[in-house]
Amino acid sequence: MKFAIVVNEGPYTHQASDTAFQFAKSVLAKGHEIVRVFFYHDGVNNGTKLAVPPQDDRHIPNNWSALAKENELDLVLCIAAAQRRGILDEKEAGRQGKDSNNVIDGFRISGLGQLIEAGIQADRTVTFGD
Repeated sequence: MKFAIVVNEGPYTHQASDTAFQFAKSVLAKGHEIVRVFFYHDGVNNGTKLAVPPQDDRHIPNNWSALAKENELDLVLCIAAAQRRGILDEKEAGRQGKDSNNVIDGFRISGLGQLIEAGIQADRTVTFGD
């Protein structure tokens, strides 16, 4: 089965991001496919490389980054939501005249069309968070 996953909450706001991460791991362990994970609204905060949780806490952005690398996942941050929250990759930072970027490895910025495409390609779309 092919899944599209939508994450609407930040990594430490509610349980949604952590639950989505555990769901993604389980889906992959069962041999299913993840078409794309789309981070929307505050969910784009999962894609920042500037998060510094306490040492005894889980590092959710790093967890997503590692999962993407290990499984060649497509992790997409909504461009409009990311820009509103100061999340920029190199290309967007340059386009906006900013001198730095903060998107962690494994994530990319793109538009809502990526969410629509994932929904078309997937057998199921599962959303985490409001």
